[in-house]
Amino acid sequence: MSDEFFRSTYDLETPEQTEAHYQKWAATYEAEVAEQGYATPDRVAQALWSQKPKSQTPVLDYGCGTGLSGVALRNAGFEVIDGMDPTVNMLAVAKTKGVYRTLSSFEITDPAPLTNGVYTAITAIGVIGAGAAPPETLDMLMHALPKGGMLSFSFNDHTLADHTYTARLNDWLDMGAARLLFREHGPHLPGLGMKSDVYVLEKT
Repeated sequence: MSDEFFRSTYDLETPEQTEAHYQKWAATYEAEVAEQGYATPDRVAQALWSQKPKSQTPVLDYGCGTGLSGVALRNAGFEVIDGMDPTVNMLAVAKTKGVYRTLSSFEITDPAPLTNGVYTAITAIGVIGAGAAPPETLDMLMHALPKGGMLSFSFNDHTLADHTYTARLNDWLDMGAARLLFREHGPHLPGLGMKSDVYVLEKT
């Protein structure tokens, strides 16, 4: 299977390029990541469940893509899952999964697409990072949580190599604005030799 989309993902420089890239990739995305053993969705979902094992907790799956993350959240134990993604072609595939209570789109250039305080649990699975959402997305998601709310997310190897992302995370921790509940380095796309860090933050 072609690795065209994998190779070009980390060269994307603007939100518009990112959206166009994933619009084109939607039809083959799941087959291609499955071929590489995509492990991060299950790892992030299980990490959140380990800290908040309540099936009726509404979870926002931010950047839900084709819904692989929603399936992982359902398999982990969550039953009330809302998905958001700027890519309508991806959302069309996510709808077929039958795991979401609601699915909605937003403008990829909108700096604040969420209403603060609505969710006590948010995931960003494979969303924040090189070739995807910028570092300030972490700020936006954390600000959207109430005190005690949890954000479960991942940074892949490309993202971990970019200090702007890890610095943004460390700012939240160093200021005492968030508490690190979970961190684990493990498989991301084993077929490509890639790993990722999985985190759960609690807003303080």
